[in-house]
Amino acid sequence: MCIIADYHLHTDHSGDSKAPMETQILTGIEKGLKIMCFTDHYDPDFPYENIPDVSPGTFELSYAPYREEYLEMRDRYKDRIELRFGIELGLQPHLGDFLKSYFDSHTDYDFVIGSNHLCGGTDPYYPDFLKTRTQEEALALYLEDTLLNIRAFPGIDSCGHLDYVARYLPERERFYTYSAFAELIDPILSEIINRGIALEVNTAPLTKGMRYFNPLPDILSRYREMGGELITIGSDAHVPERIAGCFEETAEILRSLGFSHYAVYRERKPLMLPL
Repeated sequence: MCIIADYHLHTDHSGDSKAPMETQILTGIEKGLKIMCFTDHYDPDFPYENIPDVSPGTFELSYAPYREEYLEMRDRYKDRIELRFGIELGLQPHLGDFLKSYFDSHTDYDFVIGSNHLCGGTDPYYPDFLKTRTQEEALALYLEDTLLNIRAFPGIDSCGHLDYVARYLPERERFYTYSAFAELIDPILSEIINRGIALEVNTAPLTKGMRYFNPLPDILSRYREMGGELITIGSDAHVPERIAGCFEETAEILRSLGFSHYAVYRERKPLMLPL
């Protein structure tokens, strides 16, 4: 397997996963991974009132038990796989100072993904999201919010699933291209390049039968054209069977776009591995 590290993984410490950490580890070993980084969800100030079927507190990560189990698993499997300790932050524009304070007191993370899970105060995963806006309006709003989020809190290592909203737009194949939204995408790419933030290649859409990963290949091509080199790769697996999902196909696409390496992080510092 060309890609030996999965840098976006969830366990039952995330409110939307029931997968035990040890089960995820054993599956990763079986699939040939050499490095796994857990990135369980932390979405502070999540608007639960707008999403009635999500229980309050679902995305409030309990740091102490998460860290404790990680250390136990790291020691138990140290001769079989390298484990890293990460987090996936749900960003919102008003959380900049809060998140800075959080990382001032939580310094043990190896890797931090910053993701936009909300748009217009709700998660695009839910059908109600499209009741009051067109698909084009939804995508534009999401990209605008993403730029605001990164500017409010740039203290992340990788920009997670840049076009996450596209997963839930039924006609995305018809209208969603880089060129159609270049005026909104280019400022995001420029921001992360200038700040040394990686761009995540998230393979979850491929494992769910969609044509491409997040973000679109033509966005990655534009990222390289603008001077971007740092990419991270993650399956976003909430269940064992999706760990390292479609990594071989992803490696082929990335090489065709001119990428030769991807980044893994330890103690918030990138190390480049060959594709």
